Amino acid sequence: MTTATARKRLGPFTIPNILTYGRVVAVPIVVACMFWPDEPVMRWIAFGVFALAAITDFFDGYLARIWEQQSSLGRMLDPIADKLLVAASLMMLVANHTIVGWSIWAAIVILSREILVSGLREFLAELQVSVPVSTIAKWKTTLQLVAIGFLIVGDAGERVLPGNVMIGMTLLWVAALLTLYTGYDYFKAGIRHVVDLDE
Repeated sequence: MTTATARKRLGPFTIPNILTYGRVVAVPIVVACMFWPDEPVMRWIAFGVFALAAITDFFDGYLARIWEQQSSLGRMLDPIADKLLVAASLMMLVANHTIVGWSIWAAIVILSREILVSGLREFLAELQVSVPVSTIAKWKTTLQLVAIGFLIVGDAGERVLPGNVMIGMTLLWVAALLTLYTGYDYFKAGIRHVVDLDE
């Protein structure tokens, strides 16, 4: 049996896919906990679930590669799960006034980029054009998750780490700047194909 044949016969319940499903399930749990931002316990529970979900973002892809369990379902669902987790968390952080003032623009930049890149990837997929994820884009994702983790803990984390919220805000702005940079890279790669079609 060839590797290609083995991949075709993979079911939807491989361990990498299950980890991705878990990340999707984590989204409503994190959101529900963040409805009580003034309760430190709920903040910590939300952070715990978010952290576990963020860790699976690394392990699902890693395990899929080393176990040769990469699948079309996994490739489709993995970025969706990532974007759901980031977008839902950012919206709740704005809603419960953890992210306020000018920092809301950092969240808007991140959300706008995710929507733009998702649409661009879908368009390029129809043209059978693959846009690989750059190293900087991976760092961007890592910074986003770390920043959001700090902010989910919020004021409850100040007792453990003074300046916790400020650290989260700073990392969020750094992530937003990297988001602009990587978004431009994707746009530049995609627009070339759009222009080619119009000519």
